[in-house]
Amino acid sequence: MSDLERYYRVLELEPGATLEEVNQAYKDLVFVWHPDRIPKDNLRLQQKAQDKLKAINEAREKLRSLKTKHQPTVHSPPPQQEKPSQTTQQPAKQNSDLSGKDYSRANLSNKDLSGRNLSYANLSGANLSDTFMHKVNLRGANLSDANLFRANLLLADLREANLRGANLIGADLSGTDLRGADLTGARIRSGERLLVKLIGANLAGAIMPDGAIYQ
Repeated sequence: MSDLERYYRVLELEPGATLEEVNQAYKDLVFVWHPDRIPKDNLRLQQKAQDKLKAINEAREKLRSLKTKHQPTVHSPPPQQEKPSQTTQQPAKQNSDLSGKDYSRANLSNKDLSGRNLSYANLSGANLSDTFMHKVNLRGANLSDANLFRANLLLADLREANLRGANLIGADLSGTDLRGADLTGARIRSGERLLVKLIGANLAGAIMPDGAIYQ
């Protein structure tokens, strides 16, 4: 893989993306991987975030430099040349259509599933602790009894998702669309203290852990 292809891949972009797309991807990824969003006691993830930010910064600067100089080398080979580096061991291919797949009781802890399409997938009982799922599509997915401890679900689509009995302690659901989701029995509190981030989340019609429908 050439350096140019690697820069696009780091920013999760298709080869030939515009400068505007490069800048937007940079902003999104910096937000996702900022160390302040990672638990301070998780040294491994803290180091991973630092490495990610370094690679993201390098990719943005290189692509910006090439594009502002209007060099023809910004056009990389067709996307199919990236196929050898793809993995089939986990749902990690960017923009993969994984809708309806069966990952029940799978160990996906600490994986990066950001932007994937997992609509109507079966993730019942799966271990998704500390998993990055920024902008993931989980519409209608079965997440019953899943462990989502400290999972990053920022801006995720969880409409009509089954979250019955799921562990959501420490999860970040900021900006998440939870319309019509079923959270019956989900763990979101310790005593009276809410331990889930729900800033800007859309809960219209969602069934809350106590069985009440959010109005």
